Amino acid sequence: MLKQDKVDVTDRIVGKIKNGGIELLLENSPIGKIKLPENIQYELEHHFEADQSKIYQNVTVSEGRDARYTDCDEGGWC
Repeated sequence: MLKQDKVDVTDRIVGKIKNGGIELLLENSPIGKIKLPENIQYELEHHFEADQSKIYQNVTVSEGRDARYTDCDEGGWC
């Protein structure tokens, strides 16, 4: 005989910002959405910023043909 049960999948859920909300996915399959209010405020680490639909990482990139280091962190590791 079969019975219904619940499996906790909370730590496997991923959220992606999409169309004014957060799309919830379980193993790349959509399972729901969290609606965000207008004028949402993000609390991000200092080298990230957001607008109403995207999150950006501020990076330093080299310019020119002789650029040698392209991905260095704040501690100087490249």
